[in-house]
Amino acid sequence: MKKALLMVISALMVVTTACSSGGGKSSSNTAAPTSAPAATSAGDASKEPVTLSIVAKDLMGDDPGVQKLVKGIEEGMKAEGKNIKLKIVPVQSGTYSEKLGLLLQSGNIPDLIYFQGGDYQFAVTQKILEDLTPFIDKSTNVKASMNVYNQERMKNYPYLLWLSPPNSAVPVVRQDWFDKTSSGKDLLANPTSDNYYTFFKDLKEKSGAKYAYTVAGTLDELDVMFGQSFGLTSTWIKGDDGKFTYGKTAQFEKDKLLFYAKLYKDGLLDPEFLTKKWDTKEKAFYDGQAAIMAGTQGKVIDIYNNKSISQNGAAAKVMTLPPAKGKAQGYTPVDISKESRGFAIAKTSKNKEMAFAVLEYMAGQKGQMLDKLGVEGDEYQIVNNKIKLTDKFAAWFPHFVESTVNFKPDKEFDPATPYFSEPASKSLQMFASMSTKDNSFVIPAELAAKWDAASAKYKEFAADLVTGKKSAADFDKFVQEWNAAGGKEMTEYANKTIK
Repeated sequence: MKKALLMVISALMVVTTACSSGGGKSSSNTAAPTSAPAATSAGDASKEPVTLSIVAKDLMGDDPGVQKLVKGIEEGMKAEGKNIKLKIVPVQSGTYSEKLGLLLQSGNIPDLIYFQGGDYQFAVTQKILEDLTPFIDKSTNVKASMNVYNQERMKNYPYLLWLSPPNSAVPVVRQDWFDKTSSGKDLLANPTSDNYYTFFKDLKEKSGAKYAYTVAGTLDELDVMFGQSFGLTSTWIKGDDGKFTYGKTAQFEKDKLLFYAKLYKDGLLDPEFLTKKWDTKEKAFYDGQAAIMAGTQGKVIDIYNNKSISQNGAAAKVMTLPPAKGKAQGYTPVDISKESRGFAIAKTSKNKEMAFAVLEYMAGQKGQMLDKLGVEGDEYQIVNNKIKLTDKFAAWFPHFVESTVNFKPDKEFDPATPYFSEPASKSLQMFASMSTKDNSFVIPAELAAKWDAASAKYKEFAADLVTGKKSAADFDKFVQEWNAAGGKEMTEYANKTIK
């Protein structure tokens, strides 16, 4: 397990998961920190603790697991000379980004703020979020836990920190069903879109599944496999004239959608893909109705694997499929314009250094052991000098650091309870070796409405073309409507912005 984990960490470290994305760099007109940052500044543990308020989607004060996490953070930091007390700020139930926005607008601004959308308004428009660059530059643990994408995003938008692999999906299939096909080996040797089509038909016939591929209401989960093979190597495609065109209005997109239409017509794509939600998509996979679905590399694939085995037996472990090969090969290009979620520090905080010290501690080995594994004796035990995860571990998940880049436990995991299953580790390795950077950018506030309108036009047309309500002859009209809805202005902005 240790060897596999080290392979994952190494792969992630050499690789070159949004307000809205699709286009330029964020604004950089932010004020310098009001105090000189010191990521490892030590406090006097004998004095009264420094109270730090924190708000996060999954940090609920009445949750026993969260209480245990907070206690572990406070005790661990105190042992290192940083005496703090974390005060969890509650958020009303409902859409987190909206309720958080209302909280901040009310003037109740915590020291540490976890965003999951809505941050651009406070970082760039209202300028109440701290530029984290000086803190990160002086850090040890945080800096060591950042992958290449984290580094690029912080350069472009230095207000959110989220130490996690890219929130990008990879497709998986049940291993036992893959093994039943006669076309599987040929597919892995040469994963063209034509060979995938043959494999899908073979897979459906041999497995007894109703269809090969299911998605949760969006074609994005199909694009992870096929997008780049049709030439969609970035959100904005550079033409021979040096100008950028939105990829989804290019001939490449037309060819891709026609291929999807063929899958739909031939019963290989879930006929209910437009109305599927994430839970019904996963249920279709576990119940054997669908043979393939996509999920976020790493931990989500781990969950898929465990649930598939639990419901269908040990042979039903999942395996990651490679992206199709054609004009290019790779999973969906990674947006590096900004982190789509993460922790921010408020400019109004009187304890910025200590607030960052929490993030620094959680990125260190003791913090990561707590964040990832829980409490020794509860979520894991040390048996025969190895880490053995208990049944309670299934309910535990990291709140601060999902990345394994700098995760180096001083003991190996018991082979019976690895931190990541073999399919999850494989998904990280495959994504790391077959991922590329996108040229998307943060949509400025003045163009957000136009971008949303143009995007809605695309989604409507794409759904209609795939399901047979529209044909290839309607593509040019769609492009005209996309431009009229706001795409023309977005394209002009893209050509001014993308370097």
